[in-house]
This record gives sequence, structure tokens and C-alpha cells, in this order.
Amino acid sequence: MKQFQFEYTSIGKLKRELDKINQWRKSKVVSSVIFEFYAEDTERSQIELACEIIDREVPDAIYMGCSSNGNIIEGGLSSSPIGVVCTICEFPSTQVKLLHYVLTAESVTDVVSDLKKQLAKNPWVKAVSMLMTMRGMSMTPFCDAFTDINPEIEMFGGGAFNPDLNNDEACVFSKNRGYTSKGVVFLLFGGEDMHVMTTFITGWKPLGKEFKVTKADGCVLQELDGKPAYEAYYRYLNIANDEHFFNNTLEFPFFYRHHGIDILRAPISSNEDGSLTMTSDIDKNVTARIAYGDPWTILESIQRDGRHIADFQPEIIKIFSCAARRTYWGDDEISKETFPFQSIAPTSGFYTSGEFLKTDGYLNQHNVTLVVAALREGPRDSNVHFEMQNEQFAGKVSMINRLATFIDAATMELEEVNKKLAEMAISDSLTGLLNRGEIQHRINECLKLYKENGPKFSLIMFDIDYFKRVNDNFGHKEGDTVILKLTEIAKKTVQDLAPDGSVGRWGGEEFMVLLPNAGSDKAMRVAEVIRTTFAAVDFPAAHHKTISVGVTEALPSDSSDTLSVRVDGALYVAKENGRNRIVVK
Repeated sequence: MKQFQFEYTSIGKLKRELDKINQWRKSKVVSSVIFEFYAEDTERSQIELACEIIDREVPDAIYMGCSSNGNIIEGGLSSSPIGVVCTICEFPSTQVKLLHYVLTAESVTDVVSDLKKQLAKNPWVKAVSMLMTMRGMSMTPFCDAFTDINPEIEMFGGGAFNPDLNNDEACVFSKNRGYTSKGVVFLLFGGEDMHVMTTFITGWKPLGKEFKVTKADGCVLQELDGKPAYEAYYRYLNIANDEHFFNNTLEFPFFYRHHGIDILRAPISSNEDGSLTMTSDIDKNVTARIAYGDPWTILESIQRDGRHIADFQPEIIKIFSCAARRTYWGDDEISKETFPFQSIAPTSGFYTSGEFLKTDGYLNQHNVTLVVAALREGPRDSNVHFEMQNEQFAGKVSMINRLATFIDAATMELEEVNKKLAEMAISDSLTGLLNRGEIQHRINECLKLYKENGPKFSLIMFDIDYFKRVNDNFGHKEGDTVILKLTEIAKKTVQDLAPDGSVGRWGGEEFMVLLPNAGSDKAMRVAEVIRTTFAAVDFPAAHHKTISVGVTEALPSDSSDTLSVRVDGALYVAKENGRNRIVVK
């Protein structure tokens, strides 16, 4: 596999480069020639002229390409609006096939269906490279439709973009169908001597608080934590809901788990109602955090994955990198994360509106991510060394990293304080059990579910017999010791026999146990273990103490008040009948 990369600056330059390629081919065995164009210049006539010249000068070649937000040539950001990459396959067993479809929300099903038929007809396929227009549509149906293809087939690619981030106009083009403003081009390649390795790199880290998606409709993210989703960007990043929203949020995508991997998902617009439009669907009830780029994490990831790719010994490397990464680094620094791959093999690619990679059987759409595909014909036959310099950061990147570290530390401290405050709000200060307000709240919730045909539940109420004598005769310290021991016994018993139960301090020496999914028989068994275990304890001063217990099972006609009155009445009967006993009512 041989590759030629060059910048298209003029018709004369293009013809000279094509002549070099043809001269090289004369003494070689060639199975296929593939040209890929990445065009930061979206002028249609320029693109079509370049394609005409390829057709005339290299008539047996196939070609494909797309508009981009920047081009990667020889591992670095190209200064030319159009980059050209010519890949020549040398093994006779290598096969390639080019497909080009119109891609709209309405045509997705037909496109994927036809591609699957092509894969079935061509069992030699080992990988599918994709270029597509995607702005203005959700790519979730497209990605989901590929879950049942051969898991051994690699899939990767990128979304066409525009040099102006706020301009949705983009294109793909190919020898099969020419120039299309809404389309997808697939390059199928494989054969017994073709080998492919893929990976993805983010380096973006979650920042600040965690949000829960409470309302979403397809690719429209409506609410986070019950509030309009846009407020997360306004409150924490002071990003206004205006025409600059996309530019300002590009470097701060959402970070969440999807199909078992960490995914970054960037909004493309904010709507008048405060909802956010994404390039892919986001599920309700998932948790997400805003993320930021960490330069050290990015380069550590590149160093780690770079070594694995070097071990694979590829002959070419293709990179699909999000335009947000170019915005993040800036043009002077962006090549820090792509140029190291050039030390392994010729590296090319472009800056995308979205990146695609099949991982663990799922085709995932990524944002703010670097997708890498490494290709080789034939066996490993040389030692490849991955070279990467230690980098120092200054200016914007360094400042972002330090501010993010501060925010992360402050957020963790605040979350810990809030967690403790939340626990204090529902806990009894002496025993650590649920306080009366919280246990009453949980009883109400169980009753509500029960009335909606939910599971039955029971209550156990008990207090310490003659507890006042303990305080009067031996002091409050001994009284606290008795209460704490009963707390320990009740908690352990409920944990062992009814793990979904809750224990609360009702007041003074009175306790309440809520047992979801339990009738009065099970409640009796739990109560008996608490009663006998406590009665066996020998306290230093008070010696043996006992409890009286009331048990009741909820009825369909119950209200919270009638239920509480009935279990309290059962406890009263236990007291009246001699204490140290259980009464069911």
C-alpha cells in the first residue's frame, strides 16, 4: 500500500502530482487507485474541475471527497483549501467498491438496506469508510440500523462540514454520482491481505455537576434536572442563547455513557423554548455532565493509543477529527495531536461535523472526538517506532486546564457538603436512623403505590418499656446507650431479613419500621427477632430491658393517618397486656 499526499493549489500542480503517480505505477503491481479530496473551499466548480482532471489523467482511479472545516496532510493542518490523498493498493487480493447515495431523514432506511445487500454480496469486505452530510438531521436512525451487520466489519468516517462553523452547507462527491449537497459516500475495501485497526480518542473530561435528562424528544434535549436544557450553559458558562451559541458551546460538549463507552455530544443550536438540538438522539433518564478539553489527558491518550497503532504497523492512517478540537487548540497548536501519527505511517484526514466509529457492535456518532483508522496490506514486516515529544502548554490551554482543576475540586467539595446536608435533613441526630418526617414520607409513598395496585406493605412500631426509669435512675448517658443498642439491633435485623425495609426514630424511645413487599406474617417474624435480641442484652447499669411492639398490614382503604393510628393502637394494646410482647392489629 502506497500513499501520495499533496495540496491542490492549482491545476498545474495537480497535473504534475498525477504525472508522478502515473510514473510510479509503471513499474509496480497495482490493484486499485483511490483519490480522496478534502475541500475547505466549497466552490463546486473547483471541486468538479479537479474530478474531471482525475478522470482524464488517471481514468482507472476511483475518487471521493467532502467539504471540511480543515484538512490534515502529512499529519498536520494543511494551509491549502483542498487536500488530495492518493492511496494505491498493491496486493492482487485487495478489493474496493465505491457507493454513493442521497442521504436525507426519509432515505436513511433505503440507504442502509442497500448497503447491507452490498455487504452480503461482497463477503470480502473488511471495512467501510464513510463521508456524509449530516447537519440538520439526527443520525441516530442511521447508526442504529447497522447493529445487525457482521461484527468483524469495521466502520468509520466523518461528517462533511463547512469552513464557516455557522454555515450548514456541505457536500460529498464521488466518481459514481458527482457532487451532492445531501449524501453519503461509502468506500468498501477488504480482501485476505487487508488489515484494519480503529480507535477513538477524546481527552475531554467531565466538569462540574451531574445533570439528569428529564425530558427529551429524539435529537431535541428539552430538560436537564427539570429545567430547560439551555440553562446549564447559561448558568455555568454564561453562554447566551443567540446566533453565536453553537460556536461558544462547541468546546463544551455533554459527556455521558452510551452503548458501554464514554460519548461526547455537542448541541448544534439552542431553541426559543430553551431546548437544545443535538446531532443525535439522547435518551431520557441518562446522566450527563458538561466536559472540557484537558491537554495533558489528550496527549496521554494519543501517546497510549499511538503505541498500539505502531504495534499494528500500518501503512496508512486516516484521521477524522472534530472541528471543535481545531477550535480548542487553535491553528498553531492543533497539529500537536495529529502529527505524532505521521511518525508511524502517512497520516491524512479532515476536520468534521461529527465522527463515526463502530465499537463493540454499535456504530456510534461522536462529537469533539478524534477517530483513527489504521490500514495495512500484508503481514507486519517492519518495526515502527511511535515518536512523541513532551509538550509544554501556555496561554489559553494552560489557563483552561488550571481553571477546570479548580472547578472540579470545588465541585467535589460542594457535592460532598450537599450530600451530608441531604443526609442530615432526613436523619435523626442521635441514632442516624431516618427521622420521623422521612419515614412518614416513605410510608406515604408506599401507600400511594399500594393504592395503584402496587405491593402490600407493613409497619412495625415499638418502644422501650419503662424507659423513663433508665434516665431517672442511671442518667441520660445510659439512656442513650440503650437507645443506640436498640438502633443497632433493629438496623441489622431489617438488613438481614428485609433488606428493602427502612428503620426510623419516631420520637424519644419510639421507633417505626417500614417493610415494603411484606405482609403481617413477615413483619411479625422481623419484630420477634428485634424483641428477643434486645431482651437478651445486659446493659452496664440498666441491665435487661424489653420492648413492646405493634404490627399492622396496610389495607386498601387506609390513609396515612388511619395506618399510623392502627399500628400505634397495636403498640398500646401490647403495653396494656403486660409489655415485652407483640400485638398485630
